[in-house]
Formats: sequence, C-alpha cells, structure tokens
Amino acid sequence: MPIKKIKVLVVDDSAFMRLLITDIISIDPKIEVIGSANDGKQAVDAVVKLKPDVLLLDMNMGEYDGLYAVKNIMHIHPLPILILSSLGNTNLTSIFDALKLGAVDYINKPQKGNSKIRIIGDELIQKIINVSTAHPKKLVSKKRKLTLKSTSSAVELIAIGASTGGPSALEEIISSLPSTLTVPVLICQHMPPNFIEPFANRLNKLSDLNVVIGKNAMIPLPGMIIIAPGDANMIIENNSNTGQNRIGFSEKKYKEYNNPSINAMMLSVSEIYGKNSIGIILTGMGKDGTKGLSSIKNKGGYTISQDENSSIIYGMPKSAIESDATCKVLDIKEISRHLISKL
Repeated sequence: MPIKKIKVLVVDDSAFMRLLITDIISIDPKIEVIGSANDGKQAVDAVVKLKPDVLLLDMNMGEYDGLYAVKNIMHIHPLPILILSSLGNTNLTSIFDALKLGAVDYINKPQKGNSKIRIIGDELIQKIINVSTAHPKKLVSKKRKLTLKSTSSAVELIAIGASTGGPSALEEIISSLPSTLTVPVLICQHMPPNFIEPFANRLNKLSDLNVVIGKNAMIPLPGMIIIAPGDANMIIENNSNTGQNRIGFSEKKYKEYNNPSINAMMLSVSEIYGKNSIGIILTGMGKDGTKGLSSIKNKGGYTISQDENSSIIYGMPKSAIESDATCKVLDIKEISRHLISKL
C-alpha cells in the first residue's frame, strides 16, 4: 500500500532557496513538494488552488510578506503553517504575531550562506511531519479581562506547561487574568532560548501582571508570572534557612523533553505545594508534563488539560488525559474563567 505523502507548499522570495528547500525535504519519502510561491500573495493563491497539507513559509518577502500570507490564509483556508525564516532578518514580534494568527511552529533558517540550511535538514523534515498533524483554527475574537472575587481559596501556585501551539494558547490565558491575581504562575514553554525574552516581553505588554524570566533564588510573589528559560530545567524549591519557596534549576535530564522540562517544574510544584497547587497542560507534541501533572493530582492538587478541539497539537493533553492525570478537560477559551473560579 503506497505511503500517504504530506503535501508541502514552499514559499520564499529566493528561487535558489525554494529549490534547495525542495531538494532537502523531498529526501523523506513521506513528503511531497507540490508547488512554490515567491511572496505572501502568491502563497494565498497557491493554497486555495493546490490545497497543501503544510505551508512552509518565509517571513521576509517585501510588500506581501509572511504575515500577509498567514492573516489571509487563516481566514480563507486554514492549514498548518511552519515558519522558516532567519532570525537575523526577522523581527521576532512578527513571528509571535504569526503564531497568534494561527501559524503552528517556527524554525530558524541559518543566516550565513544559503547552503547552510542543509544543517537543519533533519530538524526541518521532522517539524513538517509534526505540524502536519496540527488542527489550525480560524481567527476568533479576543476575550475580555476577568475579575477575581475575594475568596479564601487554599491555592498557592499555578503551573502551566505548553509546547507546539503554546504561545497563542498562553496569550489567551495570561491576557485574561486580572491584576488582582493572588498567586504566582510558573510557565514552562518549549521554545528556543533566544525566543524566551521577547515572548516574556510580549506577555508583559498583554497582561496587567508582572511577567519575568525565572532566575536562581527568585521568590515567586502573588501576581508574578515566571517563565522558564529555554536552556534550563526550572523548578521550585524550599530554602531550608529562610523557609521561603524560591526558583531553582535542576541538572537532571528528562527524556520526554529537556531544557526546559515541564515534568521537572511540575514534579517540584507537587512536592512543595501539593494540594495547594493547580497544574495545567496545554497544546503540544509528545508526553512532557504527564508525570508532573499526575503527581500534582495525586497530592490532592487540581489539574486541567486543554481539549482536543482547541489544541493545535493534541499530544501532551491527550497523554495527560489518558494517564488519568487530569481533573478537568477544557477548551482554551474556558480555562482562564475556570481557573479564576478555583481561586
């Protein structure tokens, strides 16, 4: 029986780059390049005509750039979009805007010498295979800020883990949290290290809360949102001298995903906060977070998994649900409101 191939449309303003990318990814028998385009406008037309399974998209293409393509395609014919663009020429804001609009994932195109792209050939092929399973959604209107009522909740900390599709899911949650939030929030997002600071700055602008990158010995304060660095396994630990809980880092390696590991963060949360914690697993590939979420639930904490319909990649939530690590399964648009009801 013949292999069902993943149909890919390659979009780049360089004819040489389009040929090179086609040559590299066509090595894999599961991938078939069915066409190409040299700017965002041509990309929109080609998507409607050819109906590819995956769009491989450059961001820097003159007037009709990658952002133009994402905006229009996600309105007309939503499909998995993988951004392939050089960080040296691309404003990271445009990447995050593209992810917010519906692009699934990003891979950095080597800057020095076009032929250097062969170095990322294996990673590029794997990313195409991964995003081909994504379920992109049409654009939806932004939700309103929520209000936190005065309660006597025992919850002391919220931990959130996300991977592919996570940036837009996290924006949905964090932008809706009230300025009066009474607990700290720890976030572990699978993301290249150089993306973390721009992402934290972006969330900080969208939120009424203080969004920072985790540093050693940092004290998690109420209303503080702490994002794990992209090159370390952030945990929470107790300072035996002061009795205070603080941010730390683990050298242990985690096979599900390492640096940053959701399991590392959530397992530490379950040990320190136990029944007084809430754990949330969002969209993403693989099984990272299942062990940590299960540990939080077993210690009496409350756990939430994003549902299949609203997940871009239903890997991590599915694993958590099937492992009975989840107390509640929710659409991404419902998580913030449900979270506030627990505080």
